[in-house]
Amino acid sequence: MIKGIFPPIATPFVGGELAYDKLADNISKWNKTGLSGYVVMGSNGESVFLTREEKLKLVEATKINAADGKVIIAGTGSDSIKETVSLSNDASESGADYVLVLTPSFYKTAMTSAAFIRYFTEVADKIKIPLIIYNVPKFTGVDIQPDAVSRLAEHDNIVGLKNSSENAAQTAEIVTSVPKDFSVLVGTASVLYPGLAAGTTGGILALANIAPNECVQLQSLFEQGKHDEVSRLQKRLIPANKAVTSKYGVPGLKAAMDILGYFGGEPRSPLAALGSKEKEDLASILRSADLLD
Repeated sequence: MIKGIFPPIATPFVGGELAYDKLADNISKWNKTGLSGYVVMGSNGESVFLTREEKLKLVEATKINAADGKVIIAGTGSDSIKETVSLSNDASESGADYVLVLTPSFYKTAMTSAAFIRYFTEVADKIKIPLIIYNVPKFTGVDIQPDAVSRLAEHDNIVGLKNSSENAAQTAEIVTSVPKDFSVLVGTASVLYPGLAAGTTGGILALANIAPNECVQLQSLFEQGKHDEVSRLQKRLIPANKAVTSKYGVPGLKAAMDILGYFGGEPRSPLAALGSKEKEDLASILRSADLLD
């Protein structure tokens, strides 16, 4: 079972090119926390701006620098089944333990539950390592439904779901419709507490890039039954999570990393770095969340 907190790690660039030394520095800091592992080439890793060669090098570099026991999950999904299978198998050779496969979305009106079941079944049949379904409606414009997840959870090589929808009722319905050994992970820190209460096993959280200890602590407190403390921590983290996701997105996440002692750097074009006023606002938000002195 996949359990715990995973950051979808930001991809560091210097002069528009991958900076493997900066990646290694960031991972060395995260290795000292209770994070369960790392997600490479997620949405926050600017995967859509990476070449195939860069993606595989990132997986390899992350595996090399990760501490023993850290799980490596690689985002390998595309609308093409053939390309998803090929990249997934190559990512496995580069060190990935699992692949995170995005719902296909280009032909939106055709993406029914039956279409999702066909797509993920064909991919899972042909790849060497286990598959986690990635549902992120705000980017794809499609939303896999509980009935499809329930069917796909019967496949031996489909082992989990990252649900980046903030629909708590949907998450709860999915949890109750899948086998107990199927891992459902929330995809944003703003719903980590309600997700855990619904039976999820953890989260793949952008916020964990900059607040790994706090995200891990929230799950630990929940497992200890300290719900008052969980509730307070969840409320404290929500504004910071919003700032590095919906408000400022990847440029905000990278700016927050710079502010907090990691290397964020500039996003890859066509994304643009935050301006000075936005950075001041971001620092104020981080300070209010007790993430910055």
